[in-house]
Amino acid sequence: MQRYFSNCKKNNELILSDEDLYHINTVMRMYDGDMIEVIYNDKLHICKLNENKAVVLDVLENSSNNNMKVTLIVPLLKEKKMDYILQKATELGVDEIIPVMMERCVCDFKNKHDKKIIRWTKICKEASEQSKRFTIPKISNICKLQDLQGFTGVKLVCSTKEKEKTIKKSLKSMCKYDKLYIVSGPEGGLSLKEEKFLNENGFVSVSLGDQILRAETVPLFVLSVINYENME
Repeated sequence: MQRYFSNCKKNNELILSDEDLYHINTVMRMYDGDMIEVIYNDKLHICKLNENKAVVLDVLENSSNNNMKVTLIVPLLKEKKMDYILQKATELGVDEIIPVMMERCVCDFKNKHDKKIIRWTKICKEASEQSKRFTIPKISNICKLQDLQGFTGVKLVCSTKEKEKTIKKSLKSMCKYDKLYIVSGPEGGLSLKEEKFLNENGFVSVSLGDQILRAETVPLFVLSVINYENME
């Protein structure tokens, strides 16, 4: 069944957005009586379509027991690369994405920050529906590296300079953690000044191996490692 998200419930009906209704009626060519899944209040609702409304037939709880929240802190990249990260990171289970303007970023999206956040959130919503998630990752406002202070939890920064401390060793040495923050750099990597600033604010530099990965590959590699290390 196709999955959607809703923020509004009236009696026994979940209200869908105009975009979702367009997708249901025009793209999927569904009709009254067809079944869909709708996430509301982090619960899965099995619904039947009736006059562009989702009538609730059954409610299922989220059976996942993973309480770890993963936040990706990523540089501003060109549109296609940014879209790719957002989509694939959502599929890999990220909880929050913080876009950051860094020294070597080639984009800054002047005066378009609000529009970008709206667009990025839509990409994450669609990826959440496709991958059958119960939640949509949060996209934070675009910020500067200096704003990355005061976070509590495990904090790692992907480094091309660190050689001994690998991300695998670092994750294995942290027996229990409920919040994990990962910083990745832009094309050309983080500058020495930026990595030093992050280290001074509790971010531990870790190596991803001998290969130098593309900026859009790093976050997805890291999420894959995290998923593997936490797989039951």
